[in-house]
Amino acid sequence: MNEPLDEALVETDPHLAEDVARPDDRIDDERLDEENTLKADFVRQVRDALEEGDQGKVYDLVEPLHPADIADLIELFERDERAGFAAAITDLMGSEVIAELNDFVREEMMEALPADAVAAIAEQLETDDAVQLIEDLDEEEQQAVLAELDDEDRVAIESALAYPEETAGRLMSREFVAVPEHLTVGDLIDYLRERGESGGDQGAEFFEVFVVDHKHHPVGTCALSWVLTTPRNIALTDVMKRDQTLIPDMLDQEEVALMFQKYGLISAAVVDESGRLVGQMTVDDVVHIISEEAQEDAMLLSGAGEGDINEPIREAYAARVRWLVANLGTALFGSTIIWMFGAAIEKLVALAVLMPIVASIGGNAGTQTMAVAVRAIAMNQLTEANTTRILWREFRVALLNGATVAVLVGVATALIFSPLLGAVIAAAMVINVVTAGLAGVAVPVVFERLDQDPAVASSVFVTMITDSMGFFAFLGLAVLAGLAG
Repeated sequence: MNEPLDEALVETDPHLAEDVARPDDRIDDERLDEENTLKADFVRQVRDALEEGDQGKVYDLVEPLHPADIADLIELFERDERAGFAAAITDLMGSEVIAELNDFVREEMMEALPADAVAAIAEQLETDDAVQLIEDLDEEEQQAVLAELDDEDRVAIESALAYPEETAGRLMSREFVAVPEHLTVGDLIDYLRERGESGGDQGAEFFEVFVVDHKHHPVGTCALSWVLTTPRNIALTDVMKRDQTLIPDMLDQEEVALMFQKYGLISAAVVDESGRLVGQMTVDDVVHIISEEAQEDAMLLSGAGEGDINEPIREAYAARVRWLVANLGTALFGSTIIWMFGAAIEKLVALAVLMPIVASIGGNAGTQTMAVAVRAIAMNQLTEANTTRILWREFRVALLNGATVAVLVGVATALIFSPLLGAVIAAAMVINVVTAGLAGVAVPVVFERLDQDPAVASSVFVTMITDSMGFFAFLGLAVLAGLAG
């Protein structure tokens, strides 16, 4: 069905033919592999040319690349190589490349540039991208860059920076189409054409038109498909969709992403506390948010900080070492329990051999449940209304898992050591896996109720609980059974 239409479009507009072919050209490009990442041989060619001082060759190699691929190439170079590389491809270092750069790399490069150069780049970007470019700079550098901007851009960026980080107000686009509700479809089309011809801010991409009342409160939306297929004389109020999802400007970006996912949004109006339309969020912004939040939660669960390979060594060290120190404290707690049963271990060396098995299985079980719980909290699937049901569900899952592993390890221990010791480790295994399952849900929930990020410290406490309970249950049951008597 699409092929004849595509051919007709290509015949009508030869420039469109180039755009249609470009994705395939990129896939077959000798510079990119089958996963659409830069080949090692190509990167080596660019690096060799750079080391030889042949800037012309560097430019010729890089010029055909997509801006996103150029950004990837910059990130593949060492920190001390990037300035020379950027100097060799100055004409290619446009706003699209800068917008695609990793946050740490972009910040490093912006700090190396004079304020007027950073301002020139910022003026080429949409407001939300310009804010992202400037917000990571030091306060003094921010003010120097803002002073170089024209009044309109400076006011827009300053108003965005006034919002807290990771809120809709900080991230929203201030380029949108808003029209009064008394217009007809024809009036709207004429207005859009006039704005486009005059070079106004309506040249920005948009998916729908926001209809506002005299107080600039959004009262409805019109999808572009409706505008293009509706007779000119029809009033906007007769075709607009009145039921719309409004995003408060102070809403956290994670909640924004959940709203887009839940309601299947392409774009949505952002309003201030008085209900006035102040910006819009679009699905391309939300895709980045979802990716960032998923990566952030994964890194926080592991205690690895930002987890970015471009993060400065000092920041990576500071982010990771504090959780290792915290883990040291929880490990000492588990060691104290082992010390309490030191005499029993001395009498039966098999206890020392089997202890790590109980603790390890419990730790893995806790990590599994904790990952599920943290994800459910992030997706608003685990709430105050269903916490008890989820705890009961995880208890049953843990009981089944614990029983399965207990049978396997109990039989093996009975055959190698003794039936009584097999029964003890089986019972301890069930106790620890069940405890791990409950802790994996309870700990993140407690942190969430205390308005703390459940992904940050849950792993430390869940590990402490599973290790301590594993040691205590196994050694305590062994003593009660008279194995070390």
